[in-house]
This record gives sequence, C-alpha cells and structure tokens, in this order.
Amino acid sequence: MATGNPPTQRQLRVGEEIRHALVRLLAEENFRDPVLQDISITVSEVRPGRDLKTAKAFVYPLGGRSADEVAAALNRASPFLRGRLGRAVHLKFTPQLSFHADRSYDTASAIDALLTDDRVAKDLPDKPDKPDKLDKPDKPDTADDGA
Repeated sequence: MATGNPPTQRQLRVGEEIRHALVRLLAEENFRDPVLQDISITVSEVRPGRDLKTAKAFVYPLGGRSADEVAAALNRASPFLRGRLGRAVHLKFTPQLSFHADRSYDTASAIDALLTDDRVAKDLPDKPDKPDKLDKPDKPDTADDGA
C-alpha cells in the first residue's frame, strides 16, 4: 500500500489471517520443488488488494537460500497453495497469491552494520542517559493517614 490510501481495517485483518494460514501450510506441506524442500520460510507480511481478490506475501527463507529463488518457487506453487488456503480461511474469495522476497531483513542488517561502524559509533553516546525522575521515584510513598 505504498502508493495511495493506507490499508483498511478489513485488509489488515484478512492479511493477518492469510499470513497465519500460510505459515501453517508452509510448515506442514511437502513440496515437490527441490527449492522448497527442507527449508523454513518466514512469512513476514501479507498485503491484500483493495478488493481482497489478490494478496502479496513477503517471504524470507532461513538457512542461506536465495530469497528470490524461494519466492520464484512459491510463485510456481501458488495455485496449489491457493487451493489449500481456500480450505484454511473462510473468505468469500480466496485471493490470488503472489510471493515476493522480503528485503526488510537485509535493510535491518545494513542499518545494524552502519551503527556498529567505528565512524558512526564515535558519534553515539557511550552510556545511556540517566533515567528521568518520572520513570523511577526517589522514595516510595509511605504516607500514614492514621487509619
């Protein structure tokens, strides 16, 4: 939904339901495609279309396989997964699935590498700031009201 309007509440709910169902399917199914055998796949997000008839699933493989290769294999298995998904979720229409490699993990790693770089580390404070007095009171309130 990068362009245009933000997702509706219904889109967010349906996306999460589809994501949970896909995670279960990918963990339980035995695929014929050698790229999808013996691999754990993280489904980080599912973005349904406005009409809920299409959905983009962002996936990331664990264990060193190429994310693009896994996304392509899942797109080949998309009709099979759509059929299984239709039995797992209760929607009027089962959306057409398209799988995309999730780049957010790569971006997070790049940012982490930048923050640990010596040139950047010198600009970061060595110690965290002192906690605010509102966060931690000096003395507990022990007022005795004589009751």
